[in-house]
Amino acid sequence: MTAVSFKNVDFSYGEDGFHMKNFSFDVEEGELVAVLGHNGSGKSTLARLMNGLLLADGGAVEIFGVPLTEKNLYDVRRQVGVVFQNPDNQTVSSIVEDDVAFGAENVGLPREEIGRRIEFALSAVGMEKYRDATVARLSGGQKQRVAIAGVLALKPRVLVLDESTAMLDPRGRREIMDVVLRLNREEGITVVLITHFMEEALLCGRAVVMNRGEIVMQGTPAEIFERHEELLTYNLTLPRIGEICKKLQAGGLPVPDTLDIDLLADSIARLLNE
Repeated sequence: MTAVSFKNVDFSYGEDGFHMKNFSFDVEEGELVAVLGHNGSGKSTLARLMNGLLLADGGAVEIFGVPLTEKNLYDVRRQVGVVFQNPDNQTVSSIVEDDVAFGAENVGLPREEIGRRIEFALSAVGMEKYRDATVARLSGGQKQRVAIAGVLALKPRVLVLDESTAMLDPRGRREIMDVVLRLNREEGITVVLITHFMEEALLCGRAVVMNRGEIVMQGTPAEIFERHEELLTYNLTLPRIGEICKKLQAGGLPVPDTLDIDLLADSIARLLNE
């Protein structure tokens, strides 16, 4: 079943601003999709159109077959949760438990159900031990996990991460990606991962490249990164492992183009032995 569908969507911020015209894009239920693009390409606009933070000027955005309108915004937002870049901007309570409960309380769930949702959400992001902790004292990665838990407490069917790892250190990014992969694999949550970290895209089943409000490339991450010269025209680079392959080749070591670190290591060892 199609989870999110953009059908000939038009959107703009004004005559002289960003324009998205006749835009079509589908995400199937259970998919893990990476959306790549430089600043201003339309990635965040895409995220906001998915749960009604922005409404299309024309065309239709459908969530599980239901057109998104002003009348069903709250129903849609229960199904499509968005986690943004800065975890501090998403914190509403000083204690982890209260912060996670905020969304569930605001949609009027019974107290017993809210308790179950808190347990589920904290367990899903590995933060059970921090239930009574002060949010301000957590690390960046932990804060972002709490933000994800707050969205999960509403039990959305689609999770959109809009540059959610951009402000984190490498350890924090790994923590969040581990959580995202587990939610997709074990809970069956559809994930749209908007990122500028090419390594994160490697973990997804499909990658989409946006430029000026259009999809200019899509396919598996391997297929996308094979077109590295075209990526450069959109101000994007290869993942680190891809850059290493190119530098080794330029230095005279004929390693294959690969995104598999084990294959690259084996190739280097074999060539050196030869």
